Order: sequence, then C-alpha cells, then structure tokens
Amino acid sequence: MNKWLKFFSIVLLSFVFLAACGNGEDAEENENSNTSVSTNESSGEDQELAEDEVRLTITIDEGNQYVSEEIVQIEEGDILLDVMKDAFYVEEDSGFITSIERVSDDEDEGKYWMYFVDGESAAVGAGEYELNGEEEITFDLQSTE
Repeated sequence: MNKWLKFFSIVLLSFVFLAACGNGEDAEENENSNTSVSTNESSGEDQELAEDEVRLTITIDEGNQYVSEEIVQIEEGDILLDVMKDAFYVEEDSGFITSIERVSDDEDEGKYWMYFVDGESAAVGAGEYELNGEEEITFDLQSTE
C-alpha cells in the first residue's frame, strides 16, 4: 500500500511540474509577441460568404505581408469602422485608422492604412462606409507615394 501511495504521489507531482513549466513558456511567448505578421497567404479566401457576412483582411505593403483575417457577421447598414473595432484591436484619430492589431501607420515613411472593397479603392472613410454583406474588405498598410 505504501509503495502505491508513493507511486501516485510521484506521478501527480510530475503532472503538476510539467503543467507549471508549460504555462510559463506560453506566458513568456505571449509577452514577447504583440503582433502576428506572416508572409503566408490567407487560408480563408476560398470560403464563400453568406449574405450577412463580410471578410476583413489585414495586410501590409500591398498584400506582401499577411497580418490577420476574420469573417464577420453583420447587419445591413453596419458601419465598417464599428465592425473593425469589434473584430480587431483598432486605434483611430478623428475617424482615421492609425493602427490595426498594433501595426501602426508611419508618417515618416508615408505609410498609411488604406482599404479596398472587392478590390476597389474606397470612396469614403471607414467611419462612413455602410456594409451590405458579401463584401471582401482589405485593409493594407501601404505607401501613398
């Protein structure tokens, strides 16, 4: 009986020790990485959108770097900026988006957030654009020059 008690105690302590080590690595990894940027293409481009959905894609340098993508349910007439704030970490200044997912514009380099609806440059700001559904919207941090 005493041997079984020692055995189970050792096994239990081993699990506790391994769990504690694993959590420390995850926490350290999260502290060191604020933004996920990849050069890989999005995997969701082939998925069809429902009438009440939009695809929001975040990229850098005309799509050369992929940041994030979400398919979001909307109601007709929802404002794009509000939907963006619900789906991503967004910072703005007077209606102009200055940062998405902690990737900020850069005035010194002339890089600003631009957005495109179904591949076409938008005619109004994100704070004025009313969503209809089934739209493919890409926000890209790009040079204006």
